[in-house]
Amino acid sequence: MLSRAIASRGRLSELFKGRDNSVGFLRLCMALAVVVSHASPVGFGHPDPGTGRFGGQINLGRMSVYGFFIVSGFLITRSGARLGIFRYLWARLLRILPGLWGCVIVTAFVIAPLLYLHQNRGPLSGFWHAPGDGPWAYVQANGWTGFRQFDVSGILGHASKAHRVHDPGFDGALWSLAYEMTCYLIIGVLAVTGVLKAAPKFVMAIAIGLWIYIFDDLMQSPTWKAPQNLDGFNIYIPIVSRYIGNLSSPYLVYLGFAFALGAVFQLYADRIPVSDTLGVLSAVVFVATLFLGGWFAFGVPAMCYLVFWLAVRLPRPFRAVGRKNDVSYGIYIYGFVVEQTLCVLDYNNRYGYVAFVFTAIAGTFVLAAISWFVVEKQFLRLKDWNPPLSKLPGYSRGRRGISRTSVPAPRQDVPATVPAGSAGQ
Repeated sequence: MLSRAIASRGRLSELFKGRDNSVGFLRLCMALAVVVSHASPVGFGHPDPGTGRFGGQINLGRMSVYGFFIVSGFLITRSGARLGIFRYLWARLLRILPGLWGCVIVTAFVIAPLLYLHQNRGPLSGFWHAPGDGPWAYVQANGWTGFRQFDVSGILGHASKAHRVHDPGFDGALWSLAYEMTCYLIIGVLAVTGVLKAAPKFVMAIAIGLWIYIFDDLMQSPTWKAPQNLDGFNIYIPIVSRYIGNLSSPYLVYLGFAFALGAVFQLYADRIPVSDTLGVLSAVVFVATLFLGGWFAFGVPAMCYLVFWLAVRLPRPFRAVGRKNDVSYGIYIYGFVVEQTLCVLDYNNRYGYVAFVFTAIAGTFVLAAISWFVVEKQFLRLKDWNPPLSKLPGYSRGRRGISRTSVPAPRQDVPATVPAGSAGQ
């Protein structure tokens, strides 16, 4: 009886193949949700509307970040299982860094000097040589996924005195990239040690261990609607922390849990049924936990199933979104910058919330499209480049680049600590 109620349309590994899915559409929605979420705190100093509606435990923007980590866990684990470690790392760097570098360079050397001139603070020499927070320092501090310098030449600080700016950071959205990069590195370690192929239960154990930690937080909270527990410590990783900064242990646990769930769905895709009944049930649990509490412990796992159910069950037209041109990353990293720019120009105070949101989305789309076609897409064409590694043991040149010759074929499957006072996600 139960098996009939949850009748499967097939396994996830069968239905989620290549690019014939709606992941691009879902990521685009998540990225836009982040922009909308930031509009209220960045533009007007008010909490994200979702914060009040969901009992303070989560808001629309941060919820989208968890969705990004779930999808990344699934896709990045597939990449780690299929590719040799050098090609895996090369592909990950190409996807994250060129777009990020373009964003921080445009922010520091195009947008910031124009805003400095708009503020009539004197000759540009004062901008270029600002002590401590100049444009060169901004690029160096934030160019490796660590968000460690908020302002550029005091532009936001000056605007905040006129009550135009409500957040100290030019691009608070960058905070999560350090955690994503850390998850990439962990998957790389699990891939090169053979864990992904030989011991997928170890990844399952990691996800369960993180869930127990989160459930314990929930049990110790005075209410089930409590927000994420941020009591913890900063994690210093030699060499890595030099570039991305220290990591907050609570954020690493909570976001790592979402990423691990995606990884588990990838490793066990041939055992996960795609059921409309389970899809509806996961949607019910997801929404119920938003309003009743326990979202991190129960809503996030429900969201994981819901995301992949939607990815394979949404109508075919949705599958075309982002298949060839994916601007979601650009929207994620540029949205905050556009909103802060509008604030410095006093657009938020003059035209109100609705105009602010639509203008921010339009401006973000323009910059995201430029980022994709001019920077990201061009660098992604290098993903199959063969570095001179053919003489390394265990590697040889294949049709699609470096591949391990000593490892059997894998199983069938396939947009940082939040700154104080920053809207973050």
